[in-house]
Amino acid sequence: AGFVLVAEALSVILQVIHFKRTGGKRLFRMAPIHHHFELMGWAEPKIVVRFWILGIIFAVLGLVSFKVR
Repeated sequence: AGFVLVAEALSVILQVIHFKRTGGKRLFRMAPIHHHFELMGWAEPKIVVRFWILGIIFAVLGLVSFKVR
């Protein structure tokens, strides 16, 4: 879950920085990133499941890296 929250926050931060530096061009169609995927035509359940999968993968990676140390 931590990765998803960080990705959502970073997408907003990157969108604002890019918008200001390029004089109005957007990095994503809309931020946070899940809205970008919605505007690309992805169904909401598809986005949710993909974010769950990413959350699980990064949680497992975190546990594995903790176990290795």
